[in-house]
Amino acid sequence: MIRIERRSASDKVRRELKGFGAVGIIALLVIVLVHPASIGGLLVLAWAKWSQTPYPEVGFSRPRSWIMTVSSGVAFGAAFKVVMKAVVMPLLGAPAINQTYHYLAGNSAALPSMIFTLTVGAGFGEETVFRGFLYERCRKIFGRALTATFATIIITSAIFASAHFVDQGLPGVEQALFSGAAFGALYILAGQLWLPMAAHIAFDLTALAMIYWDL
Repeated sequence: MIRIERRSASDKVRRELKGFGAVGIIALLVIVLVHPASIGGLLVLAWAKWSQTPYPEVGFSRPRSWIMTVSSGVAFGAAFKVVMKAVVMPLLGAPAINQTYHYLAGNSAALPSMIFTLTVGAGFGEETVFRGFLYERCRKIFGRALTATFATIIITSAIFASAHFVDQGLPGVEQALFSGAAFGALYILAGQLWLPMAAHIAFDLTALAMIYWDL
């Protein structure tokens, strides 16, 4: 009897976490709003385990080729950052210098912690939350049709962009809107998170290099 009750309670928690009732909405808000993003990424994995959601549904499936996935992601991310910096952001009227992170210019002492933050917090955390988790949630609501996929990309990119307003202002929101859509498209095409993770890390590390060398 006790075992049956425990199983029933476990099934109830699983259903509530996967649903969009009070528990499901609270779980979603906690995961999206928690800071730093790396913690949010870990919460997504915990949510997947407790809700019995297969990890591939939140993006953690094995790519066909690790070498091709990582190398193509790095190449895309670095090139995309250069295009954003040299073409897109100037057209949007963004300032040439990112004042929020300009303290990193020539600051070698700050590099290790920043590299860790960009790799683990942004690359792993943000992609797991804003692509893996939110895409799974949106797909449960909108489905997987073409129009639904576009809606998912737009909605998740807007949420991702808004998260950059506090520390980077409007230019940060504009850049994150473009990059969120690009990383989302990579996720849709690849069917796993490793490609957008590699692209995101390369994008941010390229930005760090530009700031550090004051390019």
